Amino acid sequence: MTGRISKRHNTNRTMLIAGASVAGLIVAAGLYPQRAALAASNPAPTPTTKPAAAEVVLIDALDTELKRAMSSLGADGTAAQQPKPYFLSYAVDDATSVNIAAQYGAITGSNESHRRSVDVEVRLGSPAEDNTHGDHRNSALTTMPLPLTDDRDAIARSLWYATNRGYGRALDGFLKVKTEQQVRAKEEDVSADFSAEQPQTALLAPAPLLVVDRTAWAQRLREISSLFTQYPDIFDDTVGMQASNETDYFVSSEGARVATPSHVARLVIVARTRAADGMDLFRAETFEADSVAHLPDQKTLKDKTIAMAKNLEALRDAPVTEPFNGPAILSGRASAVFFHEVLGHRLEGQRQRGDEEGQTFTKLLGKPILPSFISVYDDPTLTNFDGIPLSGHYSYDDEGQAARRVDLIRNGVLETFLMSRLPIASVAQSNGHGRAESTHMPTGRQGNLIVTSSKTVSDAQLRAMLIAEAKKQDKPYGLYFEDISSGFAVTTRNSPQAFQVIPLVVYRVYVDGRPDELVRGVSIVGTPQSALNSIVATGDKQDVFNGICGAESGSIPVSAVAPAMLVSQIETQRQAQGRARPPILPPPNGATPGTKLEKGAE
Repeated sequence: MTGRISKRHNTNRTMLIAGASVAGLIVAAGLYPQRAALAASNPAPTPTTKPAAAEVVLIDALDTELKRAMSSLGADGTAAQQPKPYFLSYAVDDATSVNIAAQYGAITGSNESHRRSVDVEVRLGSPAEDNTHGDHRNSALTTMPLPLTDDRDAIARSLWYATNRGYGRALDGFLKVKTEQQVRAKEEDVSADFSAEQPQTALLAPAPLLVVDRTAWAQRLREISSLFTQYPDIFDDTVGMQASNETDYFVSSEGARVATPSHVARLVIVARTRAADGMDLFRAETFEADSVAHLPDQKTLKDKTIAMAKNLEALRDAPVTEPFNGPAILSGRASAVFFHEVLGHRLEGQRQRGDEEGQTFTKLLGKPILPSFISVYDDPTLTNFDGIPLSGHYSYDDEGQAARRVDLIRNGVLETFLMSRLPIASVAQSNGHGRAESTHMPTGRQGNLIVTSSKTVSDAQLRAMLIAEAKKQDKPYGLYFEDISSGFAVTTRNSPQAFQVIPLVVYRVYVDGRPDELVRGVSIVGTPQSALNSIVATGDKQDVFNGICGAESGSIPVSAVAPAMLVSQIETQRQAQGRARPPILPPPNGATPGTKLEKGAE
């Protein structure tokens, strides 16, 4: 996996940690600015009609060029009449960020950047059928950088060029759609390509100037990363901090004028080791806040780092688990990723239409798809959960629609889907979940997915139920999944409707009273409906997973909140073994890797 994924519609990955290299891990953990990454602690939006002076220049330039384009493109008088756009929008992301990274007690990177770009969306034809139809959705979008200064003439010139390029691309897509409609069979879902929505006007105060004491933070990161030098078997570590202030602007030919700020700070600690048999092992800790001032104190970060290093040492010596099919407990974090991958992606609106989509739940509206004690909703308006910041918070989606809570499943019964402005047969309107990374067309995506339960028990009771279920199934042990890294879901019908979740810390819980045993090399696999219907009970506390999710509309920040849960059946398989040997030479500071590593080297 890589940090940014937008390959095909069939695979979606939730990523707090992903990638083959530490650099990839840091990127995947979210250390880059992006549109729609609204702050985890933004206040409730308060629309204003008095934007700052710099905003006036940008918004007026957007408005003026948009109106000029709408009145000029496809105008009468040309030799070959071309269609006029029925919709045009500009989405601008204006972000400043500071990035600092350290390894083994030394700084490996430190920079401050400012970027500003525009996504131009041009639609030709009509809402019923336009150039985005079917496989041509991306024909509506063109992305270009904008001047960083508030130079009205330069901004207008850039918009003019980007709009012309966008119109040409849209025209090519529209002609292809028209041609294909003449030769293809009738589609199962004949919904329109664009929904009618009320344009929003909300000009919130822009993000303030970003102020970070880079010298002080560089020293903090050096101190944290230097702790790994005490552990010779850990051969790769990175500690990264990013702070970003961003303002996103959206104007459209329908009259929308939206400006929303975001402020986010993240600190990610990643370390990697390798077992004697060649299996790569890594751990990561991620911390999020609305500013660097609200990230954890240094003692907390050091304690987490030392605990991570010790756990990696233990994992090196842990036995490799065998494939398993039986009862298990997923911790709150593990359960949150499970629901995001197994359920959440299949409730995204665009997956309910199209000849290639598996449409797992498309025809199940009003029917039970979960045990009756579980309800699920998605609420991007929440800035935090029990004091923990939520990455999936935003005030307005990337189509200028107000974020809102959507009750997806009530008492086990499916009620609706997560909708952008792409209609489906059962839902015609957006519900504020059209999300995208810059350079991608928005689609229905998760924000803050919240799972609740009316059948809760204490952790001790959940553990006792696990042991009882394992005995009932004549299993020597059940599994406990404590921490999780990532996962992916396959949603197209030309592939098995399956999912995979990658745990980091897994224990065997023996029925005969032996101490729990740490194991490694476990991967959770399965099919959605079978897995969801095996839930027996949940814990009485909810936990938060913040991560970066990649799909066809790019990589976006998301959160999932869920209680621990007991499942009667879960299937695991072994992870890839790996062939590389651990380091042969000891670290240059004279520390010697563990003797087991040396004996196990081939």
